[in-house]
Amino acid sequence: MNIRLLPKILLLVATLLWAEKGQSQSTQNYYWVAFDGKSASTFSVGQPEAFLSQRAIDRRVRQGIAIDERDLPVPAVYVDSLKSLGALVVHQSKWLNGATIQADQELAASISELEFVSLVELTKPGMSLKSTRQKWADEQVTEQIDTARYGSSVYQVGQLNGQYLHNQNIKGEGMQIAVLDAGFYKVNEYSAFTGLFAGGRLLGERDFVSPGNDVYQEHSHGLSVLSTMAANLPGTLIGTAPEASYYLFRTEDASTEYLIEEDNWVAAAEYADSLGVDLINSSLGYYEFDNSSMNHSYSDMDGATTRISRAADIAVQKGMLVFTSAGNEANDSWRYLIAPSDGEFVIGVGAVNSKGVWAPFSSLGPSADGRVKPNVVAMGWGTSLIRSDGSAGVSNGTSFSSPVLAGLAACLWQANPNATALQIKKAIEQSASQYAAPDSLLGYGIPDFERADWYLKSLFVDSDAEWTAYPNPFQSKIYLSKLSDFQSELLEVTVVNIAGMVVSKENITAANPLVLTNLATLPRGLYLLHLRCGSEQATVKVVKSDR
Repeated sequence: MNIRLLPKILLLVATLLWAEKGQSQSTQNYYWVAFDGKSASTFSVGQPEAFLSQRAIDRRVRQGIAIDERDLPVPAVYVDSLKSLGALVVHQSKWLNGATIQADQELAASISELEFVSLVELTKPGMSLKSTRQKWADEQVTEQIDTARYGSSVYQVGQLNGQYLHNQNIKGEGMQIAVLDAGFYKVNEYSAFTGLFAGGRLLGERDFVSPGNDVYQEHSHGLSVLSTMAANLPGTLIGTAPEASYYLFRTEDASTEYLIEEDNWVAAAEYADSLGVDLINSSLGYYEFDNSSMNHSYSDMDGATTRISRAADIAVQKGMLVFTSAGNEANDSWRYLIAPSDGEFVIGVGAVNSKGVWAPFSSLGPSADGRVKPNVVAMGWGTSLIRSDGSAGVSNGTSFSSPVLAGLAACLWQANPNATALQIKKAIEQSASQYAAPDSLLGYGIPDFERADWYLKSLFVDSDAEWTAYPNPFQSKIYLSKLSDFQSELLEVTVVNIAGMVVSKENITAANPLVLTNLATLPRGLYLLHLRCGSEQATVKVVKSDR
């Protein structure tokens, strides 16, 4: 069979299916149009400033990421050709080399015959009704905790040892997070976000579903998601990255469920990349649609099949971190993770409660090709957040475990600015509670952000010249000497292995020199001695030898 005829056949099948349901030939549907190559592009990878912001270029340079053909915008001649035929171009995707258009069936059939077009796929019918699916079941829980600072958010921060970073005043400052969601109802009015706006840290918003709409008058799901990161209400709710900067992008149409929402997501992710954003949180996922012919299968959850998962992986390859909900499907017939959490480089987040118990709704792994999924988990069962009326409350869902984790990842990256996106991802996974024995419920488990920070420090920090450790390599004990005087009578010594795990921690009386004992049972390898004396901190690398 002529391969170029396949898109036309697929298109005809989709056309007939919808014609049978009473849809007229003139109805304006939405289609994904994939292009062949970018040889017609007028842009050059040698001049990235023409299509990327300086911050996006700097992010690539910092991580050693080459600018390649995927960064080039879709050739204008392709887009102009679609427009000249009468199509309305809704989105363009440089990463996947295609466009989402609005057109009737006859026009779509004509477009499928163009030489530079490799596929035309229906993504949303023009005549669509309100979905019968319940996208988010926000079950309320009545657990209240009286704490001085974090309020009821103390559990979701403390479970991840996030206060370790917060107590060092590392709260996401200078990091940019794009939140892709269904709307951000009254975020611009509620007191939980006053500091976000007053500090100029709300960098922008855009509606990719209905361009020009006010995202602050749309669905409240994104409001609650954002609050787990950005809210700052001392004594009530402290988000995991309360000093980060944010972009708010609406990609999800809460009233219906069609494949076009994946196209919206891709467009928003590419826009975030071009702006130079550091992290994406996407408390969204897809497998079932109002048009069943669009449904994904579990075999599609391999990180390489759906457009949204492919684009999410590219986003990480371009230097961003992508966090996304693993899904709330464990009690449904589907049961498994949903796209784009299946992406190879995506951090798919499952849910646990405050005691670390798997949430019975949290989607199961592994990915269809057998990789560990979810990657990690955070508190998504009884998560503290801001409700649609602006009050503090709690709710359930991997929609909330994902941003809880994403916010602390932003803090971790702030603390380790030389790390790459993949190094941050690895540090989070290696710090988790069951890294050595992952499973299909919790993946690698619950991360510990102190351990993750130590792991990253081991990659970048050199031993402090103020300190001398001998013998080095050592076998059973280490002598430490310091050039200058101690600031305090007590010295906190933390010994960390190369995996970022704290193997010992003690406070000892400062002396010059001082002796560290009880090290004989440590396995051979590289260790970091983290030393804290008053406000002074230092790190010394040592090697354990067995002879």
